[in-house]
Amino acid sequence: MVTNRTFTMIKPDAVANGHIGNILAMITNGGFKIVSLKLTQLTVADAQAFYAVHAARPFYGELVEFMSRGPIVAAILEKENAVEDFRTLIGATNPADAAEGTIRKAYATSIGENAVHGSDSDENAAIEGAFHFAGRELF
Repeated sequence: MVTNRTFTMIKPDAVANGHIGNILAMITNGGFKIVSLKLTQLTVADAQAFYAVHAARPFYGELVEFMSRGPIVAAILEKENAVEDFRTLIGATNPADAAEGTIRKAYATSIGENAVHGSDSDENAAIEGAFHFAGRELF
């Protein structure tokens, strides 16, 4: 199932560093329409649930702590080929490897604090969007 929607979060590091507006501008300038958007904060339990797929990985505890330490911006984006195009726009997980002009190259500070999350598949985009947005918040 191919959809034209993806999910993103602007992570606590980028929010704390004042990059919300610039990142949203890069997203819209990249041809994405923002169809749902909110500033929120994950609890530890929320972060554990959202990243449950990584529970056995050695970085899981640090990831949960990081993602629950401050506000995030959650958004659902729309564009043809949304998941793949957004993954290109955000760049490599390691900002040192990210291409020029990508969000992570511009705003990430490390592999762990890499500014944004982007869904890796259409299926995960739907699951992650539903995790953060109630039906009445979806447009």
